[in-house]
This record gives sequence, structure tokens and C-alpha cells, in this order.
Amino acid sequence: MRKQIFIVGISLLAISLFFNYYMETSYLFSVIMMVFIGIGFYNSVQKKHAILRNFPIIGYFRYIFESISPEIQQYFIERSTDGKPFSRNQRSLVYQRSKNIDSNTPFGTQLNINHTNYEGIKHSVFPTKVNEELPRVMVGGKDCKQPYSASLLNISAMSFGSLSENAILALNKGALRGHFYHNTGEGGLTDFHLQGADVTWQIGTGYFGCRDDRGNFDGGKFKEKASYPNVKMIEIKLSQGAKPGHGGVLPAAKNTEQIAKIRGVLPHTLILSPPAHSAFSDARGLIEFIARLRELSNGKPIGFKLCIGKTSEFEAICHEMIAADCYPDFITVDGAEGGTGAAPLEFSDGVGMPFEPALIFVNKTLVNLNIRDKIRIIGSGKIISGYSVLHAIALGADMCNSARGFMFSLGCIQALRCHNNQCPTGVATQNKMLMKGLVVTDKSERVYHYHRNTLHAANELLAAAGKTSFAEADISIFMRGDEFSHLSDLYFPNNLTNVSQH
Repeated sequence: MRKQIFIVGISLLAISLFFNYYMETSYLFSVIMMVFIGIGFYNSVQKKHAILRNFPIIGYFRYIFESISPEIQQYFIERSTDGKPFSRNQRSLVYQRSKNIDSNTPFGTQLNINHTNYEGIKHSVFPTKVNEELPRVMVGGKDCKQPYSASLLNISAMSFGSLSENAILALNKGALRGHFYHNTGEGGLTDFHLQGADVTWQIGTGYFGCRDDRGNFDGGKFKEKASYPNVKMIEIKLSQGAKPGHGGVLPAAKNTEQIAKIRGVLPHTLILSPPAHSAFSDARGLIEFIARLRELSNGKPIGFKLCIGKTSEFEAICHEMIAADCYPDFITVDGAEGGTGAAPLEFSDGVGMPFEPALIFVNKTLVNLNIRDKIRIIGSGKIISGYSVLHAIALGADMCNSARGFMFSLGCIQALRCHNNQCPTGVATQNKMLMKGLVVTDKSERVYHYHRNTLHAANELLAAAGKTSFAEADISIFMRGDEFSHLSDLYFPNNLTNVSQH
């Protein structure tokens, strides 16, 4: 291909020079051809890119199409039910509810419901009246001096740094209007989180905002910020679903001087939070750390977040709670399908337990040990609709957190560029130019409407199931497609096939 390209290029150059000389035409085309031939020669001798070496000039088209492949896939190839992690239908639902416009769909379902993977709600022929009041849950155990009444749906952990300052401001102002909490993420408590909304301050392994010069936990700094009236709960992050056992990642491109100052690190460098905490290293240490944070925060609700891996380790933590008579006020359960701004593919695809079995396991473990009434469970794993909220409650959660749902409400288009600072909607970037596209006043309204409309949809589903309270919801109100297979075997036995052949 190299020979053909140079033959064609030199031939066109020769023809253009002929016209230039004998017909006195413009030399512009000849100059362009010489530039292309020069680039082609460089491509053919460079040793870094095999495609360009074998296909000079033409090889660039491969990189151009690769750079826009997510957009091509999303806009021209995928069907409304195909997109990953979230389909076009799911994204559209959030957009419509965020804009407070009609989110109804025409003509019936696009899903294959005659399939073993189908899951639905067993509606009642005697539905109850839809509750117009949005549900709330009280968080705080026996040692909690400042219990907190939380919304059933809240903003999950997303750090300033991973998200832009405009995104954090819009989320916080939306949460303020809707009276639900905003989890800071492990990047630390910033002024952008303190716009008036209730806040859950997440303490990760980097202890950003409460660390000393060596990166260890600083009780004095923690006590100062934990006393802020906006801080309603504190969450210790053990792991998150998208990269359990790996630690947080902030790419160097997103680590501005402003963020570095907040976190107490060097700017423009890759920030890797350690995989493990330095303040404790076992179940007993975790329980002691919970007790210490509760004391330093003057009795505010303390909990921890984790993605389940070794089930025996979670059981050991529970036994240590009982032995010490010290319980977290809440446990946030994340699933392996959880989101992240940046993670190695091996961790995203191959580490951790999915949300559904993890939530079932945590709930049953606490029930079997007779401590379920002491601890609230928060479900966090692809919560995006009223259905997913009700489903999580039925599996054992008391309340839910959503990250990507609220990102969609800000205008996220699932461009899959969270990690390279090129988010086109200004949500997950520190690029000032891109950030300007996210208007805080408009997007905060969308955050508010998404929360309110999603919980209203959950109330409608609950009423359709014949229930009056989320406390009544359990897995019995759901059905699965494998139940239909059993019914098919009863009504259409295999031996009918043989009968039809005679």
C-alpha cells in the first residue's frame, strides 16, 4: 500500500506541476500535494505506529474513526434498549424527568418479556392510593446523638475533581431544594459542597480534607469539618463497586492546582488513593475507627461503604460489632456494576460481587445475627428509576444512592470520556471551556425534578403492588421470567410435540 500511495501522490504532484508550468494555474494544489507526500514519507519511516507505517496518510482515518467510535455506536448503531452501561431508553427517562416533561412511552414495551431474564412487579387488582409525600428514613442507632432523616433517594459519592465545580454546585443546589443529601465522594469536603444542602462526608483511604503531611488520618482536621451543620452523616469508604481493592484514581489532567490544594497533594500528578486504610487494618480496627469518628463528630451517624468480595470478611466485621457492642449507623452496599471516573478494565469487569446478590447477602447476614434493626442499609448500584429504587428496597435496602442517574440529570450523554478530561457536557471535566456549558441554575432545577419525579414513580409502583409503605415491600412483590418457563412446561408439556407429529 505504501508504493501505491506514493505512486498516486507523486503522479498527482507531477500533473499539477505540469498544469502550473504550461497553463499558469495556482500552485496551491501542488503545495498541498508536497505536504502530503512529506507527511507520507515520515509515516513510512517512523517506527511507533504500524498502521501509519504500512498505510501512510490513510492510516490517520483509523485514528479519527476510533476517536469518535462511541458517538457512532451511540447515535447510529445501538438500538434503544442496547446501550451500556445504560440504554438509550434509560437515559431518555432521566432526561425527561429532569426536564419535568412527559416521560410516558408509546405503543408498548420494547423488551423481550417472554424470557427467563425478565423481571417485573406482581401488581394487585386492588391497588392502593398513591402517596404524594416523598418517603424518608431515619438514620441513627443507639450511640448516635444526632440522628438524621434522609430521603429514600440521594446523590451517591462523586468527588470534586472527578466532577467539575459547576456539576458539584448544581448537584448541591438541587439537593438543597429537594431536601436530600449529597455525598461528597472521597475527594474531600469543599466549598462547592457547602451551598446549603445536607451532606454525607465520605472519608476514603487518602483522607482528603482530614490528612496530615504524610497522608495519615488527622483527627483534629476531621473534627473541625465534621462539626459543620451541613454535614449530616460520615461514610468510611472501604471499597467501591467499579474498582474494589484498587483505591481511587484522579488522572493528572484533572488534578488542577485548585484540587491539589483541597486534597493536599501535588498538582498535575496522577493521584492514587491507597487500596487500604492506614488508620486500621482489620475488623476490630474498623469498629474502633467508627467509634472514634462518632466521638469526634459529636455523635453524628457513622457508616461505611463497601463492595462485597470475601463474604467471610463481612461476617467477621459483623461479629466484631456484636463483640464490641458498637454498630455503624448505616452500611452502603455497592455492586460490581457501579460506576467510576477511571478504573482498570480488569477491575471494572472482573472484581467484586454484583449489587443484587451483595445486597441480599448483607441483609440476610444482619438478620441472621439479629442486628438488622440496629443498622440502615443503603443500596448503591445502577439505581436510576423508580423501579430500581423499589427493587433495591425489596431486596433489603432501607434507602438508595444514585451517581450516574444524577449525572444524566446534569446532562451527561454517556460519552465515556470521564477519564480524559474531555467530557463534552462539562460534567466530568476540569476543562474551563467545557465546564462553561453546564449552567448551574438550569441544571440544579433538573437535579431537583429528577429526584422528585423518580420517587413519585416509585410511589406509584408501590401502590400498584397494593402496598401503602416501603416497609411492606419485599421480594415477594416481584416475579422473574424463569417462573414463566415453569408455567409453560405445565400448559405446553413436551409430549405435545410428539402428539402433533401423528
